[in-house]
Amino acid sequence: MKRYPNYKESGIEWIGKIPHHWEVLKTKHVGLSNPSKNNPKTTCLKDEPIVFLPMERVHTDGTIDQELRLPYSQLKNGYTYFEEGDILIAKVTPCFENGKIVHIKNLATSVGFGSTEFIVTRPDLQRVFPPFLYYILRSKPLRNIGKHFMTSAIGLKRVPTEFVENFRIPIPIYQEQIQIADFLDRKTEQIDELIRIKERQIELLQEQRTALINQVVTRGLDPNVEMKPSGAEWIGEIPTHWEIKRLKHVAKILPSNVDKHIYPDEIQVRLCNYTDVYYNDYVTVDTVLKKGSCKESEFAKFVLRKGDVIITKDSETPDDIGVPTFVKDDLDDVVCGYHLTMIRPLACRGEFIFRFIQSDRTRRYFEVNSNGITRYGLGKASIENLLLPMPPDSEQQQIANFLDRKTQQI
Repeated sequence: MKRYPNYKESGIEWIGKIPHHWEVLKTKHVGLSNPSKNNPKTTCLKDEPIVFLPMERVHTDGTIDQELRLPYSQLKNGYTYFEEGDILIAKVTPCFENGKIVHIKNLATSVGFGSTEFIVTRPDLQRVFPPFLYYILRSKPLRNIGKHFMTSAIGLKRVPTEFVENFRIPIPIYQEQIQIADFLDRKTEQIDELIRIKERQIELLQEQRTALINQVVTRGLDPNVEMKPSGAEWIGEIPTHWEIKRLKHVAKILPSNVDKHIYPDEIQVRLCNYTDVYYNDYVTVDTVLKKGSCKESEFAKFVLRKGDVIITKDSETPDDIGVPTFVKDDLDDVVCGYHLTMIRPLACRGEFIFRFIQSDRTRRYFEVNSNGITRYGLGKASIENLLLPMPPDSEQQQIANFLDRKTQQI
């Protein structure tokens, strides 16, 4: 792309200077947020099957899965309406930070509906070229700035619609928007191909890591050990000297209700929140955590101890539930936050529980036992009744140490 002869200050820190003939406008001046579904396209619809997009059918690469269709009558009153050409922005953590933003193209039905956790922006075709606006809204500055505006009275944080509406963006003349979008289409296609290659390499390493965990947490370290049926088809065989126990018989299961707030009359703490668990295998003294507060009874129940395991218990997608982290240190001022469940070992090593929850077997168990249509959750009973292979204590530690070494190498 060539340089322009004259530039001016945009007045926006993350942009800096822009070509002299460009404008800076708020998103709401070039697009309509969450447009009404009361229009001629919907008046004739009754029970026709309509594309439905729960969060897991929108991907971070900007693609969507349109296979799910539900009758219009089931969708019209409880979900987010969109049409061909609209831009959908996930507003809930961690989907917003992950970049779940999509430009609806080639919609398979006349209209569509999606999760209530989407903000819809409909580009004003007189002011902005839709692919150009999509690229702007997909940019990292929107997410990096937006995460500081996320709010939550209780539970998961969400970026407000007003933040997106008032987000200031550079707007060239229309023909330049087309040229820029076309240029980005070509370049991103080339980059995406390189990313696909790298992702495949990472995927193969992850498969290797998962296969190792799957084998060791159900078979142990001795390849010649005698095996027996576990009694659970989804676990398969285990060594003859191992036992099978439900998680509730070897650990205390504590779903947290500590939300994000700071009240001066409560105990001042740091909160281990959803994203702290989702993005990290371990929580340590060095983990950067946000400040919060809680009641004395909550502090006594949910303060983190070395050996605890924390899992995500609900999310927009089934892939995001049951994600574990292991607490490596005593953290006297850190409390387990909302939308998480703390597993406190009583008769089993936390490291072993952590590794078993990382296995494909447990992932499939959680997916089968989660509930929800557009939001998925793990009830306390589903976590308590998880069947756990139980080696002797010394063997649990050997397995944990072995997997620590091997997964670090991978």
